Amino acid sequence: MFVDKVEISIKAGNGGNGAVTFHREKYVNAGGPDGGDGGKGSDIVFVADDNLSTLIDFRYKRKYIAPDGEPGGAKRCSGKSMEPTVIRVPRGTIVKDAHTGRIMADISDDEPVVVAKGGRGGWGNSHFATPTRQIPRFAKPGFPGEAFDVVLELKLLADVGLVGFPNVGKSTLISVVSAAKPKIANYHFTTLTPVLGVVKHGEQSFVMADIPGLIEGASEGGGLGHEVASEGVGLGHAFLRHVERCRLIVHVVDVSGVEGRDPRDDFEKINQELANFSEDLAERPQIVAANKSDMATEEQVAEFREFIESKGLPFFAISAATTQGTDALMDCVAEELSKLPPPKRFEVQPLTLAELEQLETEKHSFKVEKIDGVYVVDAPFLAPILSTCNMEDYESLQYFQRVLRSSGIIDELEAQGIQEDDLVSIYDFEFNYVR
Repeated sequence: MFVDKVEISIKAGNGGNGAVTFHREKYVNAGGPDGGDGGKGSDIVFVADDNLSTLIDFRYKRKYIAPDGEPGGAKRCSGKSMEPTVIRVPRGTIVKDAHTGRIMADISDDEPVVVAKGGRGGWGNSHFATPTRQIPRFAKPGFPGEAFDVVLELKLLADVGLVGFPNVGKSTLISVVSAAKPKIANYHFTTLTPVLGVVKHGEQSFVMADIPGLIEGASEGGGLGHEVASEGVGLGHAFLRHVERCRLIVHVVDVSGVEGRDPRDDFEKINQELANFSEDLAERPQIVAANKSDMATEEQVAEFREFIESKGLPFFAISAATTQGTDALMDCVAEELSKLPPPKRFEVQPLTLAELEQLETEKHSFKVEKIDGVYVVDAPFLAPILSTCNMEDYESLQYFQRVLRSSGIIDELEAQGIQEDDLVSIYDFEFNYVR
């Protein structure tokens, strides 16, 4: 099964917590702090794999959670940082934020791309020793790894895209000019998945893509099968993305009109679908291949040639079935490609100001509720801090209080009318409020 769009969840590893330990040695009664730093959490890295041609594997595994960094140890030993977690995808896969549509990566070359960064490890208590604080009983927790819901969208990397109505001969054409062997039959929608073929023409070679036939309304939506096609949406929308990267479009038209359609009308409708899908795609250089010219009259070919050349487009009368005119067509394709820039790359889009503000808000988000006289604080960012603080130690407690104050939790408690000695509950830690 060909799958070219899926949604998955990725979560990079959290950084390991810093350690709270003290030097222990024979004949040394009170060694200083020697807690090591936590290790870095595993990054999630996407890598192009040319052995993959579909995203079907992601239909069965939709969550990818990378391992956390190891916590720090005694004697200033740092915790182990985790190796990157590699996710292999077909070359040409776009990674988008599922909620905003922001492009996060274009996996088109051999360089691995970090999409979700692992969290930094926390500092051990050895970092917090000062002349006045010689036995710090707290450490920094590890930072959380990034987490995203992402959409993987495969956009084939091809130099040339074949477009046209169903049954105009696109599959036959790619089969005679390349080593590709698509299914060929005399009925609509024989091709249900994109087909790539490498064309070797003289000393030059390029990749050609044959996508399922388009019909009017293809840009508005679509699905697979004759039922959908008969409703006027066809197969196109699902696969038009695969010609987005193409440097050149070869528009195949049935010039014979054997199915009762006007080739000029076919040409205009397909170009309208391209424009509806993407203005950039509609402006792509185009060569028109008038196929089935061996079945057409000279008047039909001449009339269509005049129509196409009046638009300033190269025109070739061909018969893919007999290979008539295909060499001349490939000559023109090769020449045009030599003048064009490399295949389109999708630029990574930075976070918007609104997204940055939202992330900052979420970083220290919390909720305070009064339940049966107890002020219950729900603040996920406090959980790792609680795990690294010794609340029986005065300096640790002071550090925790500073976090409560700087995060705005104390202000919220006071705004809700907390009084001296009222009970505050933060997960498994409870204390009486003191002004």
